Amino acid sequence: MTAPPDDCLARNEWLCGAYLSSRREILWDAVVQHLQLTLASVLIGLVIAVPLALVARHRRWAAGPVLGVTTILYTVPSLAMFSLLLPVYGLSASLVVAGLVLYSLTLLVRNILAGLRAVPEETRQAARGMGYGPLRLLLVVELPLALPAAMAGLRIATVSAVSLVTVGAIVGYGGLGNLIYSGMNTYFKAQVLTASVLCVVIAVAADLLLLLAQRVLTPWTRRQP
Repeated sequence: MTAPPDDCLARNEWLCGAYLSSRREILWDAVVQHLQLTLASVLIGLVIAVPLALVARHRRWAAGPVLGVTTILYTVPSLAMFSLLLPVYGLSASLVVAGLVLYSLTLLVRNILAGLRAVPEETRQAARGMGYGPLRLLLVVELPLALPAAMAGLRIATVSAVSLVTVGAIVGYGGLGNLIYSGMNTYFKAQVLTASVLCVVIAVAADLLLLLAQRVLTPWTRRQP
């Protein structure tokens, strides 16, 4: 009988240090693309979600349509969403980002709107009594008090985006999803496991960083000793 190969790559093992050392640049490029797609989609989603939440807050008739449309978008399966956007963006990274932006809106808009609605009316009245105009009231009073709820939505949207980026592998822009997809097709165990673990690490790290940012930005929410 032939002795088993000493190389874990040749044995196609799930845990393989040789894979990490020999594919270091490939893994790094995949991680960078994954982070870029996630960051772009979340930031663009945030830029769109804040005005939508403000409109829904100050125009009661707009709340239903805004929440309804964003909720419907969130229920569309990812493959169907990318297919619908394909004629507009083609096979590009923009296709993946656009899809992720649409998915993030319901999480961001709902939480930002909930935070704005939770601001006590007496606080608004007190600020107006001190001479605060609408813009100053929004920037100095309402948005800071809505920040805990908004950050909660941002954390969920970011973790969700990290996961959904992998679906972009179907168009060649999936970050670590590209490695997972190709590894599953060839049953390359080490590649599938390594890329999957890195996705989890990115999601956990992003959530912890945002949680830390939330604690720094909202010191009044901490429990008093």
